[in-house]
Amino acid sequence: MRVGAIDIGTNTVRLLVADVADGAIAVVERRAEVVALGEGVDRWGRLADEAIARTVARLAEYRAITAAHGVERLRVVATSASRDADNSEDFLDQAERVLGVRPEVIGGDEEAALSFRGATSGLPGPGPTLVIDPGGGSTEFVVGDIEPVAFTSVDIGSVRLTERLFPDHPASDEQVAAAAAVVAAMFASVAIPLAPVRAIGVGGTFTSLAAVHLGLAAYDPTLVHGSILTVDDLDELVTTLTRLTVDETQAIPSLEPGRAPVLLGGAVVAREAARRSGLEEIIVSETDLLDGIAMQLGVEG
Repeated sequence: MRVGAIDIGTNTVRLLVADVADGAIAVVERRAEVVALGEGVDRWGRLADEAIARTVARLAEYRAITAAHGVERLRVVATSASRDADNSEDFLDQAERVLGVRPEVIGGDEEAALSFRGATSGLPGPGPTLVIDPGGGSTEFVVGDIEPVAFTSVDIGSVRLTERLFPDHPASDEQVAAAAAVVAAMFASVAIPLAPVRAIGVGGTFTSLAAVHLGLAAYDPTLVHGSILTVDDLDELVTTLTRLTVDETQAIPSLEPGRAPVLLGGAVVAREAARRSGLEEIIVSETDLLDGIAMQLGVEG
């Protein structure tokens, strides 16, 4: 069965078109675009008209792609920004008109479970496994073996942290230390049972940081997938990004330019999440929530 999955995040909208058979996924097309839907939501509690327009335009393009590929089943989910905004129903109405299906605003628990299934399908290995998904507005921790057994969603991510605590680029060491302390305190209550033997990092923050760490001349998902980021690597990335202007960050050749304003915030969140895991390294995965949705659609179909 050919399926389509769209994830409307706080910072990015992403698309996966895939063929699913016998529990295996064959990717037909994968897209990701920074639209900053959640810009200002933490402060104002509403989605900006300009952000809605950017996102709806991109969703219309994604719908055309799914039609061109002959997608038989499509599921669209929306996460943190759409959960938090007072005017999310207006956005969902507009999105439904261009997509033909209404996006489902899913909770952090379902987001975590789908990310777990997608990540572990793409990186099979010994368990128990902790999957960490730092998004723009929230960060999900989910632990399990074959199936997820415990998950926690914390309302902090790259966009939210940037808007709260990183008004300046470059940032000062004091700003970074204060931001790290806030995130660490928020993650302190995260329960991680089952004593995980490995941690997998998913989402655009981890994949972007991995590409920067690898020094790629252009983003290459085949090199990013399965790469390793140690806690020390993440600490070095935070230090490097602290010293850069937004323009200098945008000039990093492997980075999607739209991610530059929030990458330092994302790096701080990723580093503190890695520290909270209690493990020395994070395995970076290109497969995530979208792949979890595709697997789900294949089974239900």
